[in-house]
Amino acid sequence: MNRKQRLETNEQPTAFMSRGVGLNRRSILLAGTATAAAIMLPPVALAQSTPLADEARPRFRRIRTQFIAALDEPDATTGNNAQLWGLWRQDPGPRGVRLNHYERLVTADGIAPARWKFDSADWWLEENGLIMEQPEFPLAPGRYLVTGAREVTTMLTVYPQEADGTQRWGLADQATIYDVTHLRCRSARYTSETSNNSCSPSKAQQSAFPVTPGSTMPPVEGCNKQDYAVLFVIGVAVEA
Repeated sequence: MNRKQRLETNEQPTAFMSRGVGLNRRSILLAGTATAAAIMLPPVALAQSTPLADEARPRFRRIRTQFIAALDEPDATTGNNAQLWGLWRQDPGPRGVRLNHYERLVTADGIAPARWKFDSADWWLEENGLIMEQPEFPLAPGRYLVTGAREVTTMLTVYPQEADGTQRWGLADQATIYDVTHLRCRSARYTSETSNNSCSPSKAQQSAFPVTPGSTMPPVEGCNKQDYAVLFVIGVAVEA
């Protein structure tokens, strides 16, 4: 078992910090795994100024936690495919619809209680078996302060799209995608294998959820599946 496998197997939640906000266990659970983990970030990760040492780097303004759906190898530090990355401006978990309520979503013309629209040809699941809204594509160019709520908090730079549609990205401090991935949050995109749109949440095995932290999302019959890493965005660069 390598170091990453040990981390995935033994990962424990970080210590809860209320930061002066009246929160209890029930409110954390209702907020969802991703929001709860962001609340529990250590103070250095939530500071308005970045812990990065390079003076040429920008200051960061703290924001309400957002969530990047990142697509690359776990050991990647740079790439040219950020046009395939998405952003949830709100935690999509609490806004999701459970698999056993899928038929209600169908009868509501695909409109979820949180008012997002389900796309039967392109849909997302999270680690607890909740159907999620799609993130926004593509990820806007800029500099983001990102973390996996474990050990590493660093700067992600997303560059403007090139003429061929590709979009470069890079992490500072030689950090990897794995370093800033929140392992307990899992997400996957499901699309139909065939033109008859046979990929449906009704075919997902509900017994496969919740997904073990660090493992891949379950396959669904008739679907192509793409797993995405989840990165927390806790700050954006303050431009001069």
